[in-house]
Amino acid sequence: MQALWMVLAAFLFASMGVCVKIASGFFNSAELVFYRGLIGIAMLWLLARSQRVTLATAYPGMHAWRSLVGVASLGAWFYAIAHLPLATAMTLNYMSSVWIAAFLVGGTLLAWRPSATSPRPALQGTLIVTVLTGFAGVVMMLRPSLDQNQGFAGMIGLMSGMTAAFAYMQVMALSRLGEPESRTVFYFAVGSAVAGGGAMLFTGVSQWPGWQALWLLPIGILAAGGQLCMTRAYASAKTQRGTLVVANLQYSGIVFAAAYSVVLFGDQLPPIAWAGMALIVGSGIAATVLRARAAPGTPAEEH
Repeated sequence: MQALWMVLAAFLFASMGVCVKIASGFFNSAELVFYRGLIGIAMLWLLARSQRVTLATAYPGMHAWRSLVGVASLGAWFYAIAHLPLATAMTLNYMSSVWIAAFLVGGTLLAWRPSATSPRPALQGTLIVTVLTGFAGVVMMLRPSLDQNQGFAGMIGLMSGMTAAFAYMQVMALSRLGEPESRTVFYFAVGSAVAGGGAMLFTGVSQWPGWQALWLLPIGILAAGGQLCMTRAYASAKTQRGTLVVANLQYSGIVFAAAYSVVLFGDQLPPIAWAGMALIVGSGIAATVLRARAAPGTPAEEH
């Protein structure tokens, strides 16, 4: 069942991407972040209440930092979805696992001092190959986009994955302190509403489009539903092997996004872009496995 819950979560996140892409024709990225946060606040408050989880926290500063980097990632992802094929934007955001591996490599190299009593860190070579493979996939994916003058949006999409990695590491720290996931995600929703509303002071407010504004509603609902299904998937995985299966099945979201991209939006990606996407998925799965070995029991990534 945990596998089915994760596949459903991936489907919901990809479906949210469809709604974001359609709604971006009527609203700017700041507005989408604001409304997603607003709807998320309501849904997560109800969820926390049903779970009897209090929303008071002893770590407001950590939640504020997690919200800051998380909102930066969310805004960058929404911008990429608006200006790139959905499959490309989704894949770049799922680069967060590869970014985490890159941070682990960099942090280990900075901390390691060669000596007779300090051998080379384990898995270093494997991590480096994983990271290089992931970034080779990025180059292959973005090269067609650069030819279509979409290079800036591609860089923004790549940044969404990097900042998602920072946000994940903060979520991991909060989890180790015993913070419930519903509380963490609730404060992220609050941060999204506050940051999105503040950004709207600079980006302006779009003219209300009428019934098309209904596309805002499923963005928040699908995001909360995806997060709930992902949480259920990890909670149902009782063994490390089961957890790894669940973690790797999150990449099925790229498959759903690719299907949506071709069928609904008529996007035509060249073979080199599909090959790059496959490299990113493979390196992401490898990075997830290596991370699980190094730090078992860590929480799920959010998309």
